[in-house]
Amino acid sequence: MRLQVFCEDRLGLTRELLDILARRSIDLRGIEIDQVGIIYLNCPEIEFDEFRQLMSEIRLISGVTDVRKIQFLPAEREHRELRALLETLSDPVFSVNLNGKVDMANKAAFRLMDCKEADVIGEIANNLFPDFNFTHWLERDNAGQMCRQVVLSGMDYLMEVMPVYVTDNEDKDVLASAVIQLKQVSMSHLPTTLYRTPGEHGFEHLVGQSSKFRALVNQAKKFAMLDAPLLIQGETGTGKELLAKACHQRSHRAEQPFLLVNCVSMPDDAAETELFGCAPGLDHDGKKGQFEQADGGTVFLYEVGEMSPHLQIKLLRFMQDGTFRRVGEEREIKVDVRVICSTQKNLAERVAAGQFREDLFYRLNVLSLTVPPLRERPSDVQPLAELFLNQFSAELGQEKPALQQGIPEFLSQYSWPGNIRQLRNVLFRAMTQIEEGCLTKDDIQLPETEQAAFLTEETMEGSLDDIMKRYESGILSNLYRSYPSTRKLAKRLSVSHTAIANKLREYAIGKKA
Repeated sequence: MRLQVFCEDRLGLTRELLDILARRSIDLRGIEIDQVGIIYLNCPEIEFDEFRQLMSEIRLISGVTDVRKIQFLPAEREHRELRALLETLSDPVFSVNLNGKVDMANKAAFRLMDCKEADVIGEIANNLFPDFNFTHWLERDNAGQMCRQVVLSGMDYLMEVMPVYVTDNEDKDVLASAVIQLKQVSMSHLPTTLYRTPGEHGFEHLVGQSSKFRALVNQAKKFAMLDAPLLIQGETGTGKELLAKACHQRSHRAEQPFLLVNCVSMPDDAAETELFGCAPGLDHDGKKGQFEQADGGTVFLYEVGEMSPHLQIKLLRFMQDGTFRRVGEEREIKVDVRVICSTQKNLAERVAAGQFREDLFYRLNVLSLTVPPLRERPSDVQPLAELFLNQFSAELGQEKPALQQGIPEFLSQYSWPGNIRQLRNVLFRAMTQIEEGCLTKDDIQLPETEQAAFLTEETMEGSLDDIMKRYESGILSNLYRSYPSTRKLAKRLSVSHTAIANKLREYAIGKKA
């Protein structure tokens, strides 16, 4: 029950109002006093007869001109209107108090953090945004608006921190709180003058939650601080280049160039010039190679296992002491470059087959990382899918789609022979097929593949019956894409129509969520 009391500005009038409430044992939950002669009271609801008597008694107070029942006190209405305004914003917004804790946020903020309201409200802002020291900023005498680039769940955001000042009794501006607004942006659209985190491709952009992923990242962070050559092995599409960039950005070379050389994309003579440069000629002034251009930084040799025997010899010489000669030049050049290589081939097997120099292999394989394929870490599929859907939504100017029930499990059961690259491409195609803002299984087109790799350490938990059911469900889910009826699928698997119908019913395959 909220009451609006119109009255004259008389000393003691408010006290008489409170005395009436006290005599009637009515609890006062809140009070607001307007300068223009209005007093607002917030009390519990009471019976109608008691309410009528209360209104009459208040009107008898000297100086009271009227009293009405209203829906909200001014502060309540302002709070609700502010909340409604926040919820209309698609960008995540947070309010931070002077203690550096979040005291308000909108639904977009909760979706971004992928947690409930109770997990965000009251949380220390420094824990949510570790790249910005809110405590230090709030303690400044004249805190001003700040912009920072932050990475959350692998996505780039422009974080605007805006101070909220109020006027005190002495007409001085006093800092009351701060508002944080996050805008999803592409790194290429960020102004170069903005502060950035250690780089555009740091470890914060790598997403995953499996034990294998965490172990890989922990080991990579240690190797990133070293200058020794690093060999990154893994199947195609596992993200070896992103890992190499993250290692570079975490190293002391982060401010220096990171240059990539594709060892399979050029003929031998062109590749040698690309790596080592060429001497001045009659019609040109010479050319610096990638090693010379990257002096102080990092050179990433993509698919080093495809390097020709001739280039292997030249690279071996460079790896020994950091010196080389430009093509057609006798003068030796010495540079300080860290070499990171990647390969989807087994270099040890290529050495044994005489296809790769053994001495070069040991020069390159001082430090090594092996990126596990996606089929061996199915728990990483969902966070990666969320990352890609967020990216595509921003790129295509669409709302992030809702997911049909069972989609995460459906994606995790597939073996992903093309790994992360295939997952990304499949989801991009699915985004173009979405209708009514919901991503369904029908939008996801997966080729029929052998599912032996579906059995991984993470899917081998439980009893034999549990494991077999997961395996069988994965097989049927993927085959149903190409044979979307019980009769077609039964014919494909050479079993009865009834048996297939029972299995599809058991695993809820083909049933709309």
